[in-house]
Amino acid sequence: MRSERLWQRAQQYIADDQLNAAQLSLQSLLQRDPANTQAHMLLSSVALGRGQLREGCTYALNAAQHLPDDPEQIAVIAHCLFRIGETRAAHQCMAHTAVHTCQSGPTLNQLAHIHQLLGDHRQALDYMNKALAQGFDTAEFRYFRALQLQFNGHLPEAEAEMDKALDHGTTIGRASLALARMHRQTHDHNHLEMIAARLGKVEQGSEDHASLEFAHYKELDDLDRREEAWLALRRGNAIMHQRLPHDIEQERLLFQELLQFKIADRLPPGTTQKTIDGPTPVFILGMPRSGTTLLEQLLGNHSRIATPGELSDFPKQLRWITNRHGAGLLDSEMLQGLADIDFAQLGQRYLQQSQWRAADQPFYIDKLPANFMLAGLIHLALPQAPILHMVRDPMDLVYSNLRALFGDSHIYSYDLEALTRHTSRYRALMQAWHQAMPGVIHDVRYADLVSNPEATLRQALEYCRLKLEPACLDTVHAVRPVATLSSPQIREGIHQRGLGGWRRYAEQLAPARVILNQPADLHG
Repeated sequence: MRSERLWQRAQQYIADDQLNAAQLSLQSLLQRDPANTQAHMLLSSVALGRGQLREGCTYALNAAQHLPDDPEQIAVIAHCLFRIGETRAAHQCMAHTAVHTCQSGPTLNQLAHIHQLLGDHRQALDYMNKALAQGFDTAEFRYFRALQLQFNGHLPEAEAEMDKALDHGTTIGRASLALARMHRQTHDHNHLEMIAARLGKVEQGSEDHASLEFAHYKELDDLDRREEAWLALRRGNAIMHQRLPHDIEQERLLFQELLQFKIADRLPPGTTQKTIDGPTPVFILGMPRSGTTLLEQLLGNHSRIATPGELSDFPKQLRWITNRHGAGLLDSEMLQGLADIDFAQLGQRYLQQSQWRAADQPFYIDKLPANFMLAGLIHLALPQAPILHMVRDPMDLVYSNLRALFGDSHIYSYDLEALTRHTSRYRALMQAWHQAMPGVIHDVRYADLVSNPEATLRQALEYCRLKLEPACLDTVHAVRPVATLSSPQIREGIHQRGLGGWRRYAEQLAPARVILNQPADLHG
């Protein structure tokens, strides 16, 4: 009875925003019941609510030491651990017996999403298949199962599953866009009538509305109806920009502050740093839609390299080392804390949370395009880790990002000026990293990779202290999952269709050329 009163009291304190009192009640409860998982998780939430990331991690890890035989609660704990950067513990949670023996369709779906977050896409699809066998069937479930089928290379099945998602009548925007992107549309085979009908029914200004406009653009563009396509693309971006406004000035100040961080003053002397103990990460970074996925897949064909996908481990460990809880890659408060951090500890934390992803391979790829903002910090933390920078023509970058629809990520991409200025700032920052760390970052040009893949890939592998293997040049027969926007195109093989694609809309993109031909606006 005493424990129950403490639990109820803590919940009331939280409801009244009395976090200190809530913490004391929960700590008293844990003195009586040290294995109370819910109390540990609630204490973690209290700490995170105060912005105390490290303390929140400690309580969540305590909860993971006392997992209940309840797969639904395990999914909640694993999701929290992943969100705060305790990736290894989240992965270990998924090995619990209760997870493997779960028979609940909704819970199996939850577990599938945890596997998806962890990059275990084969496992994610397996759990979705188990959920389906248990009779679980919603529009959202069908949509996400279709994505997993697509990521795992089952494209015909993915297309059929998208149709089933649409049969439910919801998630129509995202599913319609995924269908449009599955392959190139033709006059004889397209979804224009279906899209037009749904545009008349969708909630105006919603993300589904925006998704349908992007789908409309894609199919019209495939049919070379460029004027109509551009108008649809403008409408889709305008909706998303209205929903997720981007502060151009705030971003400019963040880039400016990052450029003021003196990387050169912190670089370790000489080249005597010890080698990494265990698998070595290979970072691939650059702007989104720059070709990072293609490079990842080609390198991943190497017999000594694992490709766990887009990892958020380094930004999350950077948050841990600065003790700043939050969701973004970087913010001004974190930058202010960089002067006092132990970069060696940051590197060790990163390796602890990510090396399990390499399985039995001596190298593993960390492909998070936005890590270009952290390239200098990555080198300070992991001086022996190779950093590959994917370089693409800036106008192609602007055009490719403008037509992408990233959801609530990369929100600068929904406004042409914001996107172009972001691209200009990115180029200036990469130039600054090169100047501060000569020879540290290896540039891989997209045009070279698709025009002369063998020579370009050989150079990249030599930079990573590896030799080219014949299998590296094959993307068509690769069997590993590809969990990015370009997953259908990657399986088509290496091609040059993306070179100069922006010229199809040169007139509409003329304002971007003007901005890109000017110096980046980082000095006032």
